[in-house]
Amino acid sequence: MDFSKPLFFKRNRVRRIYKGGKQFADFFSDNSSEGYFPEEWVCSCVKALNEGSTDPYEGISQLETGEYFSDIIKNHPEEFLGANRTDLGVLVKLLDSSIRLPAQVHPDKAFSRKYFNSEYGKTEAWIILGTEDNACIYLGFNDNYSTEQLKKAFEGTQEELLSMLNRIPVKPGDVFLIPGKAIHAIGKGCLLLEVQEPTDFTIQPENTCGDYILNDREKYLGLTADDAFKCFDMSFAGIDTALSACRCIPERDGDTERLITYDKTPCFAVNRYTLSGNAAVTLSAPAVYVVTEGGGKITCGNFERKIKRGDYFFAGIKCSEKLKASGEKLQLVQCCLPLNN
Repeated sequence: MDFSKPLFFKRNRVRRIYKGGKQFADFFSDNSSEGYFPEEWVCSCVKALNEGSTDPYEGISQLETGEYFSDIIKNHPEEFLGANRTDLGVLVKLLDSSIRLPAQVHPDKAFSRKYFNSEYGKTEAWIILGTEDNACIYLGFNDNYSTEQLKKAFEGTQEELLSMLNRIPVKPGDVFLIPGKAIHAIGKGCLLLEVQEPTDFTIQPENTCGDYILNDREKYLGLTADDAFKCFDMSFAGIDTALSACRCIPERDGDTERLITYDKTPCFAVNRYTLSGNAAVTLSAPAVYVVTEGGGKITCGNFERKIKRGDYFFAGIKCSEKLKASGEKLQLVQCCLPLNN
């Protein structure tokens, strides 16, 4: 295997309990339609936690040559990640919601260690790529509530539950960082790039998602209801708290925008490159890259490949300082590995 070239992958649509995916048709220039495969897991080494699945590789990306990415990283960590890393430490997704997702929460690292025997929680970032009319997210409580009030709301109507949350309209270009234990939901009509810790831990106590009826395993991940509700940070309340903690303003430096910095979270960093007039930029590695607009090409030593919106690739450590991108109206998002792994 040539460790000095970027890796490209087959499409990797993952089954979820909510419907979506129709905006993928434009983004990926394919025949995507609405259904229960509304997520594309990008350069993934993470197993999807889907109820009833018997596929040990569900959610894990395959290289164009057929090998599973998790096996490649497990067998060659130093060659791809460097001397001090043993796993990728990040999961990147593209997600399109045709309906509102369940109100949910993800664990922080401490909760994951205690209840899931994992060193990773699920802090995540959202970069909004496209929206339909009235697109929004729900983030944090709008007032101070008790856990008992929250439990009662989950057993009540959707309107009762949503009335407790901050509704935030979104538009393309918006960036949010969602900490573990913060209640949230993605609204209808959002196409977004998600960067997160590498787990599929979601606690979502709503009884239904559209026409789908959730069972207790899907709601509580094998925990008791009482333990699962301990994952909700009831103090994450008020619109000012939600926006000041979670809305990220890009920091521009020439062709580069720093969307999520390690000052905000050690879990990952995210940068966006915007090139025009066939300008070129040197890209760092190891990192996951997603083309979100336009087209161009990448080169790495003697390697050259055209890229366009919807393409993505992984650049290993030996691509560093050799990998270059150029293009006309090319926008490329770089998803960096954790600060400490």
